[in-house]
Amino acid sequence: MMQLDGRSDHWPDPQTDYEREALSFCRDWRSGRETFVLQTSGSTGTPKPIPLTRTQMQASARLTGQTLGLTPGDGALVCLNIRYVAGVMMLVRGLELGLRMTVVEPASDPLETLPPPIPPFDFTALVPLQLETLLSVPGRREVLNRMKAVIVGGAAVSPALEEALQAVQAPVYSTYGMTETVSHIALRRLNGSDRSDLFTALEGVELGVDDRSCLNIRSAATDFARIQTNDVVELREGGRFRLLGRADSIINSGGLKIQPEQVEAVLSPLLAPRRYVVVGLPDERLGEQVTLVLEAEKLPEALLAEVRHLVRSQMGPFFVPRQQRTLPVFPLTPTGKIDRKTIRTTLIP
Repeated sequence: MMQLDGRSDHWPDPQTDYEREALSFCRDWRSGRETFVLQTSGSTGTPKPIPLTRTQMQASARLTGQTLGLTPGDGALVCLNIRYVAGVMMLVRGLELGLRMTVVEPASDPLETLPPPIPPFDFTALVPLQLETLLSVPGRREVLNRMKAVIVGGAAVSPALEEALQAVQAPVYSTYGMTETVSHIALRRLNGSDRSDLFTALEGVELGVDDRSCLNIRSAATDFARIQTNDVVELREGGRFRLLGRADSIINSGGLKIQPEQVEAVLSPLLAPRRYVVVGLPDERLGEQVTLVLEAEKLPEALLAEVRHLVRSQMGPFFVPRQQRTLPVFPLTPTGKIDRKTIRTTLIP
């Protein structure tokens, strides 16, 4: 654990390699460095370096502060990997907004290494696994309840987690963004009376879609370049959109284009907390066959029958998984996301 005050240039001596890395970034930022190169997570392809300018990162940090009502002196828990955009932007927010930062190495329970009493925090960014853990450990929910805002990203928030978040008093938001957009450019409220199933773009962010219904983005954080994504959306008025899934994960089964993420969401009440994905595997008749892939072990026949009935009743017969396959352990990207492409490749003979 390392305490950093974004309002000061007097910082402690780092005790670990991770702390040295965090402090090195902060010193580079304070020195006025103009360009930083970050790696993408690899969740949508081969990881690649992305150069980001200081101006882009400042625009993103200030917009987050404005949107969430963060003020100098607020406490921030920095617990995402600082080698990627989500973690490094927590440091930039701290430095640009004058936040008091508590930097801890990424862990499923980010509060585990903090000595009692745990200090109050106003803001943090988490991945779903961390949020699930904090809700399951006694006393952790109270830490969340005292915050001005909690943002969660890096992977989809399951329906079960979203329901559990209704017991959290602090506003919790799902984020949409990527390295190229300098972290999030849209938020979706997950709890409370303002809960929504639509993302809303932050102020000044322009949205559009291409002929595949894939989102494109233009903002100060993109240096006003238009970034084209492979994310299929339903775009609404007022900068709102519903995220449907990835264009490069679509299953073409008998001429019908199936978004596997939607099938996975329907299955969550039955299969959570198991790890599973839906992929398309080659089929001579259909082109691709909808396939349920599970980690470690197959479903019992009775549960598999429930799965098929649920999908058929909610989505129709063409969306029903025709077979189930397993892998001993799911491959993950460097940021801990399930690597859907590698799973599919592994299962193709």
